Amino acid sequence: MDSEDRKLVTKRIYDAPSDDDGFRVLVDRLWPRGISKERAMLDLWLKEVAPSTALRTEFGHMKERFADFREQYEAELESNPAVATLQELAVKHRRVTLLYGARDPETNHARVLLDFLQR
Repeated sequence: MDSEDRKLVTKRIYDAPSDDDGFRVLVDRLWPRGISKERAMLDLWLKEVAPSTALRTEFGHMKERFADFREQYEAELESNPAVATLQELAVKHRRVTLLYGARDPETNHARVLLDFLQR
C-alpha cells in the first residue's frame, strides 16, 4: 500500500503542513520548541497518548534503548484510553497524521504508536 492509501501516517511537526495530512494530531506530551500554535495547524493535541514522563526520560532518544522503550511504551498503550480516541479518529477521517517533534523518523514514540494502531 503506498503512502497515499494509508489512513494513519507519522510526520515531524517541523515539516510544513500539507493538504494531504488530513486530521493533524500532535502526539507529544510536551509542546515542540519553536512551533507556534498557528504554524502547527493542529486539529488535536492528544498528549495523553504519549509515553509517560518517566519512560520518555529513560529513553532519551538513544537508539540503543529503543527496543526496551518500544516494549515498555506498548505496555503503556495497552491500557491507555487515548488509544481509543485515535482509533475513532481513524474511522471518522480519510487520513490522520500523527505529529511528533523527535529528530529521528524511525526511533521515536510516534513510530511505535503507529505500529501499535495498525496491528
